Amino acid sequence: MKHRVLSILVDNTSGVLSRVAGLFSRRGYNIDSLTVGVTADPKYSRMTVVASGDDQVLEQITKQLEKLVDVIDIKVLQPSESVNRELILVKIKADASERQNVIAVADIFRAKIVDVGMNSLIVELTGTQSKLDAFLSLLQGYEILELARTGITGLSRGMDDVRYLD
Repeated sequence: MKHRVLSILVDNTSGVLSRVAGLFSRRGYNIDSLTVGVTADPKYSRMTVVASGDDQVLEQITKQLEKLVDVIDIKVLQPSESVNRELILVKIKADASERQNVIAVADIFRAKIVDVGMNSLIVELTGTQSKLDAFLSLLQGYEILELARTGITGLSRGMDDVRYLD
């Protein structure tokens, strides 16, 4: 099974997210990750959707998305031709004796400690999925109290496929 990262430029209007998600659910496709945010122009939003399936399913997803009225542009973000990142927040149980060890692991990954409590820390880390997974694997000896991942967001490299809008 392959993964495809789609960068979808859409009108920033109500119901667009519902229509895109509905397209996936009606056809039985799964969304592995979905992030949405307004662009530099508030008339448009950018959705980054990660979907998985065989080549035929992934092509069908792209073709169906192109048919939606609210969709302005779709780019397939190839790993070698794009920059993809994800944000993770991890709340780790750590008393005073464990705190320094957790901070040392966070420093290796250039993570930020964004909250310190009496018995816990919250760590923020941004990077590729493999970087975040490596960080989490080093935390296996600690109790993770809560974890939140944003999902992938990304842009294509360079200016070759930039879409200028009126």
